[in-house]
Amino acid sequence: MLNLPEDFGCMSFNEATMRERLPKDAYIALKRTREKGVPLDLNMANVVANCMKDWAIEKGATHFTHWFQPLNGITAEKHEGFIAPSGEGDGSIIMEFSGKELIKGEPDASSFPSGGLRATFEARGYTAWDPTSYAFIKDGVLCIPTAFCSYGGEALDKKTPLLRSMAALNTQAMRILKLFESKAEHVTPTVGLEQEYFLIDRDMYNLRKDLIYTGRTLFGAKPPKTQELDDHYYGSIRIRVSAFMKELNEELWKLGILAKTEHNEVAPAQHELAPIFTTVNVAVDHNQITMEIMRKVAKRHGLTCLLHEKPFASVNGSGKHNNWSLCTDTGENLFEPGDTPEKNAQFLTFFCAVIKAVDEYQDLLRISVASAGNDHRLGGNEAPPAIISMYIGEEIEAILNSIATGNHYNKIEHKPIQIGVDVLPPIPRDTTDRNRTSPFAFTGNKFEFRMLGSSMSAADVNTVLNTIVAESLCCFADELEKAEDFNAALGELLRNTIRKHRRIIFNGNGYDENWVKEAQRRGLSNYSSTAEAAPHLMDEKNVRLFSRHGVLNETELRPRCDVMLEGYCKQINIEALVMTEMIRGDILPAVIDFGKFLAEAITSKKSACADIACLAENRLLKRISHLGDTLFTRCEDLSTAISPDNIPADLVQRAKYYRETVLALMNELREVADELETLVSKDYWPYPSYGRVMYRV
Repeated sequence: MLNLPEDFGCMSFNEATMRERLPKDAYIALKRTREKGVPLDLNMANVVANCMKDWAIEKGATHFTHWFQPLNGITAEKHEGFIAPSGEGDGSIIMEFSGKELIKGEPDASSFPSGGLRATFEARGYTAWDPTSYAFIKDGVLCIPTAFCSYGGEALDKKTPLLRSMAALNTQAMRILKLFESKAEHVTPTVGLEQEYFLIDRDMYNLRKDLIYTGRTLFGAKPPKTQELDDHYYGSIRIRVSAFMKELNEELWKLGILAKTEHNEVAPAQHELAPIFTTVNVAVDHNQITMEIMRKVAKRHGLTCLLHEKPFASVNGSGKHNNWSLCTDTGENLFEPGDTPEKNAQFLTFFCAVIKAVDEYQDLLRISVASAGNDHRLGGNEAPPAIISMYIGEEIEAILNSIATGNHYNKIEHKPIQIGVDVLPPIPRDTTDRNRTSPFAFTGNKFEFRMLGSSMSAADVNTVLNTIVAESLCCFADELEKAEDFNAALGELLRNTIRKHRRIIFNGNGYDENWVKEAQRRGLSNYSSTAEAAPHLMDEKNVRLFSRHGVLNETELRPRCDVMLEGYCKQINIEALVMTEMIRGDILPAVIDFGKFLAEAITSKKSACADIACLAENRLLKRISHLGDTLFTRCEDLSTAISPDNIPADLVQRAKYYRETVLALMNELREVADELETLVSKDYWPYPSYGRVMYRV
């Protein structure tokens, strides 16, 4: 049993461990580096490295690695041993780890996706220690969180722009706080990431080529029962799953990951884990570790953890809800409405900055969650639509409307609301229900962005959120800093912001078909697929935004667009290849064999008694023969469609081709195969059904 108070974070080189093991001067120097960004000199780095090495060896580690997050969305590591020759010439060894090795590494940069930023022969890349995220031990290896950049200094990873966006947001937020005479010296975005996932029996997983190769089922007839009875959501957790969750929690707690909430989700075999809020950079690192450990622990329990956004077509998919807020170093949540007029004026300023940001950069938020897997989920009855909108609740919407119009706000006081800090009334929390259909919802003291896919890195969406809000705050500060009458200028600024950007606010049902028409009338964007959304990353306003705040320059931004589109095309191409292999190698032969069985049964019965009609056998044989022919034809059509000769060379056109042509053929092929699954005997069908996969845990 884990002794939680003592063992929590025991595999993490965290604050308590550093305070205990580092000499006082080294601890203070590293603390300045972590909190103020002051560079750590090499002598102090050597001290830190030596203490970190000794601690890791005591925990059983023999190697270290610079743990980084390349553009493929997963993590990467190259292990280096602590072992080195002693220099005594007697074959003995010493264990060493220098400050230089701690601060900087040099992995091969050419084989990771770079969108053309790095040529194959340009292999040199650098990893740089991120001291704001604790080192940890995983599988006997000391993992040092790092940023990853090219020889020329361009960001090749997801951590670097995230860190830059945090710095940009802090700069602009502090400009605003100074105007409110705040005592804060630093603003940090915090995030809580709710992780949804599926657990299925590993034996069932190993019998499905589509799950093995793509993470989702490409075929599968809807079972008689899925989630209609709502009996799985928050239901009693099965013994096998409970054992998995117990071990998962213990592994995460050892690493200092604050896993707190666990429960069954809506779909059969679907579950959720939620941590406690932490700094966005650390939260993203922790989520990447969590996904990896989920997969490993599942294997030890004879299970497979599926993180694909839509592993089963007939039930809910999985997301990763991104609960984002801003906190100061004095412990203040800037999205906490507060009980005093002074705090409310400050709250409204930051709140309206978010409204402005979301409205002006709807496209970037949609792009940040774009992937082939997430396209299957968005717009379904378990996920928000692809149209970006904000839910803020009726109470706050009424307050904003009263500010914009100057009309009475009757809920609290029967008088117009002004922005002077002495008259704004208290703003209550949690006065409305949550809206699960909203992509971007205010939930009391944070914003919940529900569009992020379960398998995706949370770095991109938080980089976008930080940057677009930094831009809004920058515009606000530019105007307010030169104002002679701060209160009057603030009032006018908020009024204009609400009037200009309230089109993004929608408190209704995002699944209502009328909302699509209403959103179009409002001028909101609606990118239903990655193929439509991704190219807009390179729109002039977006390039200008990232460049202005030092988050990504155009040279770094364009490859990210290309990597996204290439990944989209490659994923669909793999799925199409798997479909044709499954049809030709397994499903079509099964249909032919079952047809042969029916034909022989008819012949046998007729030979025994010529008067027997064999109505069932004849009708079934005729139907599966027709469907078998259709299956063969559509399989050939799909195979032709993905032939290299038919694939457009231009990347944007290629993505559209996969979206409009290849996916359409895949859906048509699946429709036939799924009907055949309901007609062909299970003794002949080559793959376990949805029912067997989802309910055998």
